[in-house]
Amino acid sequence: MRVEFLAAVKIGYVASGFVVGMLVGLTGVGGGSLMTPILILLFHVAPVAAVGTDLLYAAATKTVGAVMHRAHNTIDLRIVGRLALGSVPSAMLTLALLNALGIESAKVNVLISDVLAAALLITSLALVFRNRLLKLYTRRVGKLDPRQTLIFTVLTGAVLGALVASTSVGAGALGVTALILLYPEMPAVRLVGSDIAHAVPLTLVAGAGHWLLGNINFMLMGTLLLGSIPGILLGSYLAPRVPDLLLRRAMAFVLAFVAIRLVL
Repeated sequence: MRVEFLAAVKIGYVASGFVVGMLVGLTGVGGGSLMTPILILLFHVAPVAAVGTDLLYAAATKTVGAVMHRAHNTIDLRIVGRLALGSVPSAMLTLALLNALGIESAKVNVLISDVLAAALLITSLALVFRNRLLKLYTRRVGKLDPRQTLIFTVLTGAVLGALVASTSVGAGALGVTALILLYPEMPAVRLVGSDIAHAVPLTLVAGAGHWLLGNINFMLMGTLLLGSIPGILLGSYLAPRVPDLLLRRAMAFVLAFVAIRLVL
């Protein structure tokens, strides 16, 4: 009976990895936004362990996506470098703070759950109101000069670094939305590719930090990757064939539901 239960759980992990990987391939978002809550709510993994495991899982999954984008020349290394300049130090500082609070304490688990819920709600709103945000931003702010663009890109990276290190959420929808505001003349596919490429070093650094803190379940991560690698390949293939608006609204609904479920 116990063997059958464990087999069912492993199948659930593979299926979850496949679904999340496919969503990442389709939309560029959904990795941390969905996988961490799935691990916490469905499989009852402790929040700190879910975040740490998901970060290294995301690093591997998004590496596949980045390789595909690189092959199609849809990555701007200048943007990736600017984001990383802010995100990597920010992620390290956030991990140091979590360690100072006592990574195993119930207080940190509650804090991560609350921050995760807030990040998910913000992400869902960004997905739904992305076009309105763009119009409002264009009307109120206008076009930034090169120096302002550089500064705000680094600051965006810093915010993403703190969010990703503490919740594993933010590198997708929030990152792409910010890049659209900062680089309005750049093709969307190039912004998505740059965001995915930036997520690789960020999640790798943050995941390595959680590894040092003892928050990685490598068996769980490997099982998730069995599903996510085929999933992201399939999602990338299907992406041009699915309406973007439909995907964004469906993702926003799921993220908002998960966020509410986390705080209840």
